[in-house]
Formats: sequence, C-alpha cells, structure tokens
Amino acid sequence: MVVRSNNVRRGELGRFLRSRRERCNPIESGFPRGPRRRSQGLRREEVAMLAGVSPTWYTYLEQGRDIRPSPEVVDSLARVLCLSEDERRYVHALAFGHVVRPQPLDGEISGAELLKRLVAAAEDDPYPVLAVDPYGDLLGWNPAAVRWYDDWDRLPAEERNLLRWLLTAPAARERLVDWAEEARDAVAVWRAGAARCQDTGEIGRRVRELGRLSAEFRLWWDEQIVRERRSRALRFRHPELGVRELRVVPLESPEFAPTAVLVHLPA
Repeated sequence: MVVRSNNVRRGELGRFLRSRRERCNPIESGFPRGPRRRSQGLRREEVAMLAGVSPTWYTYLEQGRDIRPSPEVVDSLARVLCLSEDERRYVHALAFGHVVRPQPLDGEISGAELLKRLVAAAEDDPYPVLAVDPYGDLLGWNPAAVRWYDDWDRLPAEERNLLRWLLTAPAARERLVDWAEEARDAVAVWRAGAARCQDTGEIGRRVRELGRLSAEFRLWWDEQIVRERRSRALRFRHPELGVRELRVVPLESPEFAPTAVLVHLPA
C-alpha cells in the first residue's frame, strides 16, 4: 500500500509539473518564441537548464519515476515555473509528504494581522485566548488570560514565553492544579514543535536556557517524550471562581502557521 501511494504521488507530481511548465511564457523566461517552437510553454530541457538540473533527470521527474529530489531542487523548480506559495506547498506535499520551510501565503491581510484580530475579537470573552509561536513565545492574549493565567505584561518581552512561564513562575504552580503533569506535557509538545523550527541554533540556545532555569525541564527533556499539540482539559485555580476545568483547543491556519491560537472553553 505504501509503495502504491508513493507511485500515485510521484505520478501526480509529474503531471502537475508538466501542466505548470506548459503554462509558462517562454519569452518571460528569456527564450524567444521562434517559428520552430511547436510546444506550448517551456520545453523540458529549458526548465532543466533554468533550475540547474539535467534534462534527463527532470524528464524522469515528470514521468513519475522513483527519484528523490531535494527541497532545494524542488524550490528551484518552483521558482522557474513561477509557482505560487500554495502551489509550492502542494509540490512539497507530493514530493516529501510535508512542506519544508513554509512561506507566508498570499492574502488580503498578513498572518500577524489576522492573529491580532483573532485575539482582539476575544477581548470580552470570559475565557483565555492566547497566540503562541513554535518557540512558545506569547504573541498576544486577551484580558481573561490575565485572570486565569498571569499578567505577562509585567514580564520583560524576552521572558514572555508560555513554557518558560510554566516552568519558572510561582503563579503557574498556583494557578494550575495539576502543575507537574501539565508542565511535563508542555515540554513534550514543545519538543514536537521544535523539530519543525528552521533555526536549530535558536532551539539549542533555548534548551540550554530552560535547562539552566529549571531542573524539571532538564529531567523531562531527557525523557525524549513527544506529543503533538491537541485539545486538552486543564484544571485552573481561579482567584475568584475557585477550581474550574477548561478545555484548551489549538486553532491553526495556513495563513499564520506555524503559530497557533489557544482557545479555552468550559469543560
């Protein structure tokens, strides 16, 4: 089944590349449209030359043969074929099963602006709404987050990180009834997200910093536990309402990926 699935994806990749090659304007790519040109769009050898690969190799790729292009080569082909970011992500998904280094999608508003609007729309919501990036840095939160979690505005900007807060802030142990379980789970989620971050040097720096700040982090990080972000019930100790259970639901969109919005709902 796996072999058949790979064959189907390679065939679809080849057909898609051919359709986009035939869509290209040779003149815009630097090739004159002479009387001897019979094919629509660019020829295979022209695409290969512009992308820096051999014509035979590119022909095999369009034919759906079992060859393994690198992300750099696929991106070079995407540039030559003038693919949109949606199309580039599509060929990545066909070639690798996932998107390597996703770029912002074209849209009416930026992903950052969309995040701001989502958080602002929850200003009067009685439950927390948070926006976090893959490193766990807090990008925005509504007033309810202050009541249920903490007032992160009081922290220096470089310390406004959800995982760091969970591991080091006295308020985290006070507000989360099952603190150890939740903090350990957050480390596992952070590990899964860190694997998708492009800046491995920054990940290493943060691992060292969290290890210096928290003995629990050192212990849990060495356990090598990995968990994808998912909805989860948390028990809070609210200063006015007492112990309450909320379900945290992560919301993601290609427009602001890999950032996530964490919406809290009554359990």
